[in-house]
Amino acid sequence: MILELDCGNSLIKWRVLSKIDGVVASGIAHSDDELLVTLESYESLSLSHGRLVSVRSDLETTGLIERLDSTFGFSCQQAKPVASFLGVKNGYSDYERLGMDRWLALLGGFKLAGNKACVVIDLGTAVTSDFVDQIGQHAGGFICPGIPLMRRELQTHTRRIRYNPELEATNGHPLPGRNTMHAVEGGCVYMLRGFVRTQYDLALELLGADFAVFLTGGDAELVKDVIPTSRVVPDLVFDGLALACPVDS
Repeated sequence: MILELDCGNSLIKWRVLSKIDGVVASGIAHSDDELLVTLESYESLSLSHGRLVSVRSDLETTGLIERLDSTFGFSCQQAKPVASFLGVKNGYSDYERLGMDRWLALLGGFKLAGNKACVVIDLGTAVTSDFVDQIGQHAGGFICPGIPLMRRELQTHTRRIRYNPELEATNGHPLPGRNTMHAVEGGCVYMLRGFVRTQYDLALELLGADFAVFLTGGDAELVKDVIPTSRVVPDLVFDGLALACPVDS
């Protein structure tokens, strides 16, 4: 079985693949300790390989790789930045500065599109968009705050905005708010939806009429109807990770 890890700044997204059954387990851990305890609790898991993508420091990432090796007896492959791979050319002037999660989502999206033009929009804590043309040239992208960051900034810098966002279930078509909580939550959703619509309009200018749109990240479901032809792919980063770090046996 193969352990896949997407190590963010605050969370670790993980899943375990079986060649026969596909995804057999998955989850989110808030720390290295929690990850290891969770994985050890699955008696049915027989981990033989690992691969990861990380936006953490080299020291933190190396530490996790060493702990996985000592606990489970395998060495994790780590996805590294490259100028081009599998027909996709990194569009950053300094290719090492493009976030690895974005790069892997690009690889996964281009492959899923049948090696054709695509737009990848990742809607998490931060929101990113990236454009790839029909010959695999990454045209660059955008980064902006996602709903968690927008909400946090309003609560931090606006004295009278105080509420618990967990009490409100955000939906894709909120009505104008009649209290502060609803006003903020609805406003954040519409900011997100407006950003997604703008990316589609830009893609028409940059890529022409024939391109695929892939949405990933925790808030993808909130905006999927903004672009009717879009496709929600929750594990697009993992799809790219499998391309970047293949397992032979």
